[in-house]
Formats: sequence, structure tokens, C-alpha cells
Amino acid sequence: MASGEGFLTDGQREILKIATQNADNLSSSPKSPSSLLSEHHIKAPAAGGKAQTAGIAVRHVRRTHSGKLVRVKKDGAGGKGTWGKLIDTDVESHLDRNDPNYDSGEEPYQLVGSTITDPLDEFKKAVVSIIEEYFSNGDVDLAASDLKELGSSEYYAYFIKRLVSLAMDRHDKEKEMASVLLSALYADVISPAQIRDGFFMLIESADDLAVDILDAVDILALFLARAVVDDILPPAFLARARKALPESSKGAQVIQTAEKSYLSAPHHAELVERRWGGTTHITVEEVKKKIADLLREYVDSGDTLEACRCIRELGVSFFHHEVVKRALVLAMENRSAEPLLLKLLKEAAEEGLISSSQMVKGFSRLEEGLDDLALDIPSAKALFQSLVPKAISEGWLDASFTDSAGEDGDIQVEDEKLRKYKEEIVSIIHEYFLSDDIPELIRSLEDLGAPEYNPIFLKKLITLAMDRKNREKEMASVLLSALHIEIFSTEDIVNGFVMLLESAEDTALDILDASNELALFLARAVIDDVLAPLNLEEIGSRLTPKCSGSETVRMARTLVSARHAGERLLRCWGGGTGWAVEDAKDKIMKLLEEYESSGVVSEACQCIRDLGMSFFNHEVVKKALVMAMEKQNDRMLDLLQECFSEGLITINQMTKGFTRVKDSLDDLALDIPNAKEKFGFYVEQAQAKGWLLPSFDSSTTDV
Repeated sequence: MASGEGFLTDGQREILKIATQNADNLSSSPKSPSSLLSEHHIKAPAAGGKAQTAGIAVRHVRRTHSGKLVRVKKDGAGGKGTWGKLIDTDVESHLDRNDPNYDSGEEPYQLVGSTITDPLDEFKKAVVSIIEEYFSNGDVDLAASDLKELGSSEYYAYFIKRLVSLAMDRHDKEKEMASVLLSALYADVISPAQIRDGFFMLIESADDLAVDILDAVDILALFLARAVVDDILPPAFLARARKALPESSKGAQVIQTAEKSYLSAPHHAELVERRWGGTTHITVEEVKKKIADLLREYVDSGDTLEACRCIRELGVSFFHHEVVKRALVLAMENRSAEPLLLKLLKEAAEEGLISSSQMVKGFSRLEEGLDDLALDIPSAKALFQSLVPKAISEGWLDASFTDSAGEDGDIQVEDEKLRKYKEEIVSIIHEYFLSDDIPELIRSLEDLGAPEYNPIFLKKLITLAMDRKNREKEMASVLLSALHIEIFSTEDIVNGFVMLLESAEDTALDILDASNELALFLARAVIDDVLAPLNLEEIGSRLTPKCSGSETVRMARTLVSARHAGERLLRCWGGGTGWAVEDAKDKIMKLLEEYESSGVVSEACQCIRDLGMSFFNHEVVKKALVMAMEKQNDRMLDLLQECFSEGLITINQMTKGFTRVKDSLDDLALDIPNAKEKFGFYVEQAQAKGWLLPSFDSSTTDV
């Protein structure tokens, strides 16, 4: 062959031909012609020197129409005399929106990534700003409103966790504010279940909180105790939470600290409430004092606008009925100030400061106390009867008030005997609170000779005690135990509590924490054996479902069923007499054991006398009879005979002791097989000696 430069051999031509024929199949060929060419590194023959294309792969070589070889771009995408890539265009294509054939569907689009947000994360971020704002302005109503506007009520437990955890790392002021806010939100905004869930989440995270806050366990325990004291967590919550936590966890330490260091201490409620320098409960006495002060200042100044501002600043709209009542009483006491005080009530009603319902309640409460008021203001009833139509005619007292006053529209005059009884028992109860003399009170009640009114006495006793200090509350509970033993039947006690609970909503108007305190009185009565647990069911069944009283009974059941309920309830008002009862039981057992070994009756009687708890002597009778059965030694009957002869143990106490043994005979028979036989013998002895009331006969026929 000729050796001219740039010519291909026949073999090379054949390969190039095949590559050209396959050019149409570039897009679908599993192996492109370029790759085929790359497998054969074809070189042009040299004729007197190297060709210009020597060593160049064929896929980068093209022949122009003039026969010259040129290097082309990679992948055949250009070069002089080439067609470019298969889908190349000379110019960029673009859509003209003014083109009559424009189709928006042909517009190029771009995928824009967006982050998927978690509603819980958004809620957590939002509540932080609400909490921070609340810590800065202290506006509870605003915080409640902002939380409601957020929605997402299913996440409120996280709000509680965040609120407390933020407050824990701040000053006492913020801790107190957090507790106050939780109390304000309870039930109205945040449900009790969500409160429990939120606190449980806090306790669970105690280990993490302790990393950043050194005294996290103590602070969280105090928050927990405060929630119990403020009645937004039930005491039973602590026991349930403990079961769900590992014993070695910080959460378990929190619960233990709350129980032992705070909730079991004497006067724990007051201590816990004031630990951070404040309290969520403004006491009734404080509110009443402020109302009395502002009314006196108003009478002196006559500035109605200032008086209305002071009433508004009290921030107790639910207690405005007290303003009405005190204003009316002051108008009766100071007749010259009557026009001024009525003007204040009228303007307060017209401004909407005192609602219609609060106005009616104020008049109703004054009407109920007219008999007592008449002792100080003889013309009280006549003055009240003149005020009512005047207030109705001027439009600031609802006309329905006259309908509620009675069928004839006149004030109902109570039965004279009952009225006198109420007057007498008030003075008797006041004297008892001063003297702490239970026997004297019992004699005074017996002298009244009105056992049919025993439930009314119970209602008055507890109502008066609830508006006093813990000492009087404790005295009232101890007195109930004594009355139940001496002169009150279980039916009297049940009826008295039913009357109390039926009027619970009215009581709450005067005593802000009435529901909680009534529940404590009920639960304490069960612990003191004044009521049986089944009596709570009976009381609940006699109340309207879903009323305030029914809720109080449910609360009492919870208190009774809580762990260590006996110890806690005996100390619910700071201890004292409650613990004395427990100590007395131990002392009674010891003195009986000493008497059983020594046989000295006079010494045993002196020990019983030294106990100073005559209302509890039925326990001496009960334990003496049980010990006589266990020891098979009837010497105990000699001691009971001596106590009865000296008047140390009364017939009522003796009967009560025998009754309590009779009630527990089935249990005693498990340890003492002949318990029923022995008890029958003791009953015969007691009846022969006159120890028991005649009414005991019928109650022992089945023994």
C-alpha cells in the first residue's frame, strides 16, 4: 500500500466503518462505539516520520470533508466540522410567557425542602416565653390566658415540667410564683390527671436535673410537698409514684424527702407554704380584715371610686359577698353611714364589680345570722326588712331574693327551742375551746336535754373549728371521739356530717379551704373509730351526685386509704392530742401487764387516773377483757369492778368497751378458740354487777 501520511489500512477502515454504522444506536447500545474504539488503540502508519495523530485513540479522531484529521472534544461533543452530542442544541431554550402557545405546565420547577415540625417541640418552645413573661410580670391571669390560646391541652403535663424545672434554678421568688401559678391553673385550665402526669415526669427526670442543680432533690421534694399541701396532688400520689420508680433513683429520694422532711413535720402545711416566703392561700381572716378596713376608710372619706378600686384590688371576686354582708352590718351599726354604704353597694353592682349572685349571697348570709346579730343590734331584723325592698327597687338586688326568703316572702323564724339550743351550744363550744374540759362539755349537753339535736351540735362544732386554728380543729376531733363514746350514736355522727356536707358550698363562702378541711374531719373520724369506712359510703349515698359534698367524701376515702393514713391523720393538725391517743393505747397495755403480774389494784387505778383521758377509758375495758381471755385469768374483772365502783370508768365507757370486744369476737376467735364462751361469761358478770346499760341486752343475744 502507498505509504502516504494520514492514510488508514484496510483493517482500520473496516473498524471505522463499523463504528460509523453503529452511531445511530449510541443511546441504546449496551456498549458505546467509543468504548469499542477504545479497545483498539489504532495508530496511523509512519511514512518517514510519526503521523500527527500517533498515539491518539480513534474515538478522539474525526475526518473532515477535506480529509484532514482533527482532535475533538471528549465524548464527541464538539470540534470544528462535527455535529456535537446527539441532544445538543445551538442555543438555550426558554419559555416565553407572552407566547400564545405558552403552557405553564412546561415551566421548570424546583423542589424546595422544608423541615417537618413536631407539635410537641413547638409547644415546648412557646411555653418557655409564657413562663419567662410570667416570672417578669407575675400576672397569673395573663399566663392562664396565654396557655389556653396555645391549645394543645394534651401537652400540659410538659408545661408543668418546664415551669418547675425553670423555677428550680432561680430564686425563691420564682419558686413561689411557680407554685402559685400551678394552684391557679389547677382544674380550671389543667386537669388533675395532667398535674399528676407532669409531676411524675419531673420526678422521673430528677437524675438529669441533679446534674445541673446541686440541691435538685430537696427543691423538687419541696415542690411536691407544696403541691400536696395546696391540694393539687393527692397524698396517695406519692405512694403510687414510688412503686413506679427504681429504689436507687433520685426520684425515689425526692418522694422520701417530701414525706419525711416536709409532710410529716408538725404544722407542715404552714411551714411548706411559707418556705419560699409566701402562701397560695390568703386566709379568711386577712380578707375579712382588709374588707373591714376599706369600709371604715370609705365611711370616713366618702370616696366611692377609691373604695371600688380597693375592692377590685383584693382580687377575690368569689368573696365579694363578704363585702355586701359587712357593709350592711356596718350600715345597721352606724345609721348615719347607711346612705353612703348603700351608695357604694349600688355603684359596685352597676359597675359589675359585685355580681348579682354575690349580692344575693351577701344578703342571704346576713339573713341567716340575724338572730345572732339581734343580740348586738336589737332592731337588726326590722332594719334588714326595710333594706331589702329598697335594694330591689333601686335595681342592685335581684328580685328573686324575696322568693328564696320563704313562700310568703317573709323571713322565716326558726323554732324557738331550736333557736335557743343553737345559742346555748355556741357558748358551750367557745367555753370548751378555752378550757379543753370534755367532761364539763358533756355535762352541759346533757343538761340541755335535747339529744334529737345532736347532729346540729356536730355541725356547729366543726363549722366553728374550721374557722379557727389547728389547735381548735384537733380539739374538735378529740371531742367527737368522746361524744361518740358517751352520748352520741353513730347515727347522730352520720347525720351531722350529712348536714355539714349538704351545706359545704355555703361553708366555702366563709372558709376558702372548707372542702379539704371537711375531708380531713371525715377521715379523722374513721381513724378514731367514730365512723366506720362503710359509713362514708352511707354519707355519700345521701348526697346529690357530683355536688361539692360528694367530692369531699371521695377525698376523705382517698385520705383513709393512703399509706400510713393513721399516723398522718392523727397529726393532720400538728399532732398533740392525736398522738396522745396512740400513746395512751401503749400505756394502757403496759399498766394492764404490770397489774397482771403484781395484782395491785390501787396502783393500776392510779395509773388509769394519771392518763387523764376519761373519754378513752373504754380502751381500758376492751384491753382488760381481751387480756383476761388470752391469759385465762379473771383477775382483770377485779380491776374493772374497782374502777366502776370508784366512778373511774362510767357505765357508758364500760358499755362501749364491751361493745367493741363484741364487735371483734370473730377475729378474736382465730387466736382464742373459746373467746365467745368467755365473753358470754363476762357479760353475765357485768350485767349482774350493773356495769352495762340495759340496751346492751338485745345486742348480745347472738353471742
